[in-house]
Amino acid sequence: MTLPDLECLSLSKTFGGFTAVEDVSFAVPPSSFFSILGPSGCGKTTIMRMIAGFLDPTSGDIRIKGRSILQTPPNKRPVNMVFQHLALFPMMNVADNIGYGLRRKGVPRPEIDRRVGEVLERISLPDAGRRRVDELSGGQKQRIAIARCIVLEPDVLLLDEPLGALDLKLREHMKIELKALQAAFGTTFVYITHDQSEALVMSDQIAVMNHGKFEQVASAAELYYRPATSFVAGFVGDNNRWRGTLTRAEGDELQLTTDAGLVMTGAQHGRGLRPGDKAEIFVRPEAIRIARAAADIKGFDNRLSGKVTSTLFNGAASRVLLRPDGSHDEIQVALPQSGEFADLGRGDDVHVGWNAAQANVFPANDEAG
Repeated sequence: MTLPDLECLSLSKTFGGFTAVEDVSFAVPPSSFFSILGPSGCGKTTIMRMIAGFLDPTSGDIRIKGRSILQTPPNKRPVNMVFQHLALFPMMNVADNIGYGLRRKGVPRPEIDRRVGEVLERISLPDAGRRRVDELSGGQKQRIAIARCIVLEPDVLLLDEPLGALDLKLREHMKIELKALQAAFGTTFVYITHDQSEALVMSDQIAVMNHGKFEQVASAAELYYRPATSFVAGFVGDNNRWRGTLTRAEGDELQLTTDAGLVMTGAQHGRGLRPGDKAEIFVRPEAIRIARAAADIKGFDNRLSGKVTSTLFNGAASRVLLRPDGSHDEIQVALPQSGEFADLGRGDDVHVGWNAAQANVFPANDEAG
């Protein structure tokens, strides 16, 4: 059986009376991209610092390739870390930045030159060795910071929100590039972020963290389509969210009357909810079909009519807001890219529909995102 590159077992960390990480366990397979996603203050950086050796766990174990590293000092662990602000040395050229760790380890100069040259080739900057750091673009600096760690051949590379300081367009580009670099080097990446888009695009597996605990560990698609908790449903992706009381349960299908009086059906996916329970229903904007005529949505389990209150143009992510008849709630609906609804405006009558299987129902929870 292949051992995971990284394994955390019942990991906890307390600071006085505050519990930052509570009984977290997970395993990261070899050569994979694993992300820890959660809001600021949820404990993800604390986990990263414990893995790196900058903090000692209160309890639990951390293993690299099956061996506990709790007694191993940070500079001896087979782990390297890329920080948000990269920490490149401005007085050194690119090659010297990348080779710094090798020099500290006493690696002979010819070997350093060879390994630095190889890693520069692999990050597509073969001629950048003699360039100054301040001559590089933001994306190039990012690659150099990763190369400086990769050249040391760590078992695990930790990345602490490394794209946070980049502008939006460069972040979008670097998400794709980071995933490609991870695949090219075959090094296990453990990435922490509060940005769901980064985690969804790059990761093989994602742990969604909240208040020191993992709410769900799954693939991006599983988190998106089958969230395990209301927090995951609210935190990952955009959602319409209503609260109400369950009035009917037939197998996996539930009927809910919202606090605003709307009647909806959804799926509980084995959560054991019953009539009379307070619950929340989550429906993604892209799961909702919009139409100008009621006949065009007659096949859906949920059907509503209303008026457009606003249109939000954002290219492929454009949305329309509408208010259902007889309700003060607004519904956010993704606009199809056909251009069929490009002329929708405030006050227009529309009809929307979606199926029960596309609506996730959870017990009511005030902490949902």
